[in-house]
Amino acid sequence: MRRALWMGARDTRAERRNYDRGMKIGVIIPAAGASARYRSESSRSKLDEDLGGKSVLQRSVELFTKLDSPDWTVTSMVVAGPAADEAFAEFRQRYADKLSILGVSLVRGGLVHRWETVKNALAAVAGDCTHIAVHDAARPCTPMELIERLFDAAKKHAAVVAGVPVADTIKRTIEIDAPAARRDPLAAILGDDAPSGPKRMRLVETTLERADVYAIQTPQVFRAELLRRAYAQGDLSSTDDASLVERLLAKENPPAKAGCSAENCVVVLDGDPRNMKITRAGDLRVARAILGVSGAQDKPAHRRF
Repeated sequence: MRRALWMGARDTRAERRNYDRGMKIGVIIPAAGASARYRSESSRSKLDEDLGGKSVLQRSVELFTKLDSPDWTVTSMVVAGPAADEAFAEFRQRYADKLSILGVSLVRGGLVHRWETVKNALAAVAGDCTHIAVHDAARPCTPMELIERLFDAAKKHAAVVAGVPVADTIKRTIEIDAPAARRDPLAAILGDDAPSGPKRMRLVETTLERADVYAIQTPQVFRAELLRRAYAQGDLSSTDDASLVERLLAKENPPAKAGCSAENCVVVLDGDPRNMKITRAGDLRVARAILGVSGAQDKPAHRRF
């Protein structure tokens, strides 16, 4: 992105040739989520939390402003904030100035689903982008070398993601009504015979085979026309963008007939354990340790504001 932002300051013919020849990457950062799990343990949005004097969101955005390569350039960045009027106004007030300095466009996200947010942001990505990367706003620790490997791989492959092998045993569960609690005769006599205990319980349905199971990270990088076609499908229910691309590729060139290949399947590169997503309050401490930064509460009182 530095090349795109500074082109006017050092506009040489050689740089123009490199810029025109390389991939032009648009970056989408969905930031419209309610952070429900995080807010159940904290009063703040996780994106507002302090990481060494910068918010989680700013750290995630800045990952893409520090890249430079003769083969690819980040030329467009879009952050999609909350959809509701009041929430978006507050979001804009907090972030608009800092994001605009970084060359970022700010748009409204979706009301309910993540795919709504990405679809809104997709419409704001510059039309001349050859590739589009989607990155979680709550992943501020992504190593630069991982992003560079993904961008380099995207020169050859239409859809590239990063993932780490799942180390834990994975079980599919079901939730059922809990058995009715036994009533205590003595409690009934004393007038306190209301049943207690959980009304629902979770059971193991099956244990999944762990071999070849990967936890997928972001950024996820796609050829722009492929991602746009994936978002033009009728069914957009999904938990990540790669699943929509997988659905499209399976329709157009079913692996069952053609066999799974880099042409009709999403390519998975080795991810990085440091590329964590902040989901719960405890994750913030881990993120600070990875980045080697402190939070506002760790600074002297006179330097907190």
